[in-house]
Amino acid sequence: MVNSRAASAHAADPGTVRPGGRTARVRASVLRAAGDALVEHGFHSLDLADVARRAEVGKTTVYRRWGTTTGVIADLLADMTERSVPRTDSGSLGEDLGAHARLVVATLTDPRQGPLLKAVIAAATCDERTAQALHRFYATRIGEWAPCVEGAVARGELPAGTDAREVIRAVSAPLYWRALTGGDPLDEAAADRAAAAAESAARAGAYTV
Repeated sequence: MVNSRAASAHAADPGTVRPGGRTARVRASVLRAAGDALVEHGFHSLDLADVARRAEVGKTTVYRRWGTTTGVIADLLADMTERSVPRTDSGSLGEDLGAHARLVVATLTDPRQGPLLKAVIAAATCDERTAQALHRFYATRIGEWAPCVEGAVARGELPAGTDAREVIRAVSAPLYWRALTGGDPLDEAAADRAAAAAESAARAGAYTV
């Protein structure tokens, strides 16, 4: 009789199984190496053999577990989601949106995570699987922070029917735009403006459905 858990793990997409022990150490090494390679050379130069060399892991192990460079990127995004800082819950819409905006800025300006996200976003424009992984990553982060807006609706701070996810998107969208287009400062002041603008629009009913 085939063990159902083993069968499930074998059928799962790369990065969807959460390993332990030596497998966890291999995963951490490979994802760190893949992140380094992405930051240094971008998506189009990402090579599994190079990732294996950097991680000091056998090529066969990397190809068997992840299969393709997009499989590694999907797992890298999953790992970033797992490591993301949880939302605040201050009981104040303005404070919560501000905390979210500052977290986005901190991520985008981080010496490692910023270039890594830019490389993944660039890859997503020309690779469907990477685009799907990026969509899952962003949807998870929006879902993490949406309850802050839902709580504001329940407290009467926002109109009934406010789309919580749209409010969270409105906070982060201008910050991602600044990061990707360059030129304008991406700092705490920009974070506070983005949060305040989203809050004002939400209070005015711009995101009701």
